[in-house]
Amino acid sequence: MISSNRARSLGWMAVLAICFALVVILSFKVHAVKSEVLLAERQVIALQRETLLLETEFETRASQRQLSVWNNVEFGYSAPRAGQFLDGERQLASLGQRPLPGAPAPILLARADNADGAGAAAAPMRSPVSGATVTLASAATEKDAGEVFGDAFGDFLIEASPIRPAQAHAANSTAAKGAVAKGMAE
Repeated sequence: MISSNRARSLGWMAVLAICFALVVILSFKVHAVKSEVLLAERQVIALQRETLLLETEFETRASQRQLSVWNNVEFGYSAPRAGQFLDGERQLASLGQRPLPGAPAPILLARADNADGAGAAAAPMRSPVSGATVTLASAATEKDAGEVFGDAFGDFLIEASPIRPAQAHAANSTAAKGAVAKGMAE
């Protein structure tokens, strides 16, 4: 027979074992819910990006008629013609043939003929909107602009990265709510 003290200590050990099992099960459940929340946050971010992409596409397609009017009336742009690239049908047909052994590679040049027959290199560049002469930036300025662009683009990539830890634990504070609302607005 078992004494009452031994039975009591076995009972407490059984209660402790049951409590430990419940804590382990609860921690597994908490981790599962955390991973579901992280997955849901990633899906929300992906859906927000897709929505932004679709809104941009919709706005672009909706404004194509206006862009066409601006293109024809304001800027005077026109689609490239075949004559700008090839002299005729024979040259087009020759592009499909294999070059003979030892033949040099063809040299392809873009050209624009002016009314007086002079090449485009003699005329200065002009703005299509104002007609004013356009001056090119110096190499030092372009390098500085390139560095600025590189830094800004790097920051954009870091901000736009979909791989971030979940911010669910900070949702209780008011500062975190403002940060989450700011992130959702972006």
